[in-house]
Amino acid sequence: MEVEALRRRRTASAERGVGERLTASWNLQGRVALVTGAAKRIGRAIALDLAGRGMGVVVHYGGSADEARELVREIEAAGGRAWAAQADLADRQAAAELAGTARELAGRLDVLVNNASMFPKSTVLDFEPEELFANVDVNALAPLLLSRALARQQGEAAIVNLLDTRIVSYDREHAAYHLSKRMLHTITRMLALELAPRIRVNAVAPGVILPPPGKDEAYLEELRHTNPLNSIGDPADIARAAAYLLEAPFVTGQVVYVDGGRHMLGGAYA
Repeated sequence: MEVEALRRRRTASAERGVGERLTASWNLQGRVALVTGAAKRIGRAIALDLAGRGMGVVVHYGGSADEARELVREIEAAGGRAWAAQADLADRQAAAELAGTARELAGRLDVLVNNASMFPKSTVLDFEPEELFANVDVNALAPLLLSRALARQQGEAAIVNLLDTRIVSYDREHAAYHLSKRMLHTITRMLALELAPRIRVNAVAPGVILPPPGKDEAYLEELRHTNPLNSIGDPADIARAAAYLLEAPFVTGQVVYVDGGRHMLGGAYA
């Protein structure tokens, strides 16, 4: 009886166009993704992974023009489609217009991966207000402006934001960055509610993956012990997690922690 009643409710909902049964996966083949900060590091890995899945990729860059063009050539040489797009995400107007630029270059835009970020040192007792505003502009406001621009177009879409596993603990040496990433976490959840059911919004929170600029592998080795797996991740791990979230049609508002289990060790926030 209960099963039959459930079937009838689903049939009625489908007839109204509400709550239709979702397919096994959201096919990425032939769609187009904008990946911010795609010229280097994790962004580059994500762009290559999505291109390998049949997506066209708009490679956003700030100042890394040579690296962006080289990535475009690499994707095209492998039979894929790619375009380079420059924008200073600290410029609010430029950030808001980037989605439109990507759509003009590629003819469509289905996916947004907000990967670009800044990671300066600062402490909560010492940073200047301008330092906080600069981190928020790039790490939180630019993703929000891009997401709003994507939402104004018609059709289904998906968004993945790049966070940081330390949003659940406390990053004393990068306080302004930390605050901006916690803001992006909240934005992710807010947009998941506001943009459903047409647009899904999720996030990936990397752990020990790459050393920051100016550091080497020794930096990562010193952090290996901070996660239960006593290991170091790879940019490809982040790319696979992002692809899963893009392809999973019944997942929204989620954060996938790719951090060797570090987020389970507790932190400063309930």
